[in-house]
Amino acid sequence: MLKKTLVALITVAAMAGCASKGTHDTQATMPTPVDSNAGSSVGDTSGQPVQIGDQSDAASRGIGLFDTNLKANVIYFAFDSSEIDSDGTAKIEKLAKYLTANPSAKVRIEGNTDERGTREYNVGLGERRANAVQSALQARGVSAQQLSVISYGEERPAAAGHDEAAWAQNRRAVVVRQ
Repeated sequence: MLKKTLVALITVAAMAGCASKGTHDTQATMPTPVDSNAGSSVGDTSGQPVQIGDQSDAASRGIGLFDTNLKANVIYFAFDSSEIDSDGTAKIEKLAKYLTANPSAKVRIEGNTDERGTREYNVGLGERRANAVQSALQARGVSAQQLSVISYGEERPAAAGHDEAAWAQNRRAVVVRQ
């Protein structure tokens, strides 16, 4: 009798354990993407949604700086590099000007890579890219308290594809307003 009860309990426990297991859904465990277009449209005649800053005139509000359609918040990198080029430097200058004028504004710098390389290497490279942007912003007077860094490696591609055109779009750091 004791054996039958013990076998029944083990069977029920095993079935309950198996029932709770399912396929792993990576989308359910990934952080929810931030919609940087969620701001208001103020004084913009293009009809594109933009995120605004904190002050009264359009230039100091950062209109366009965090608009993903304009890509003013995306710094691109060369293959296997975390060096910021002249185009990236110009974008960082604009972002730094806005952030120093608005000390309560906070941003997250998301480092990304293309699909080439191991997962571990790409996470490290994405972090180096995000840290390079963070260092450049801090060198221009942005407070460390305004900045946070995260690396997604190859996990959040901007472009699907397995060619140089897609890879070039995926090698980036994105500055997202929080």
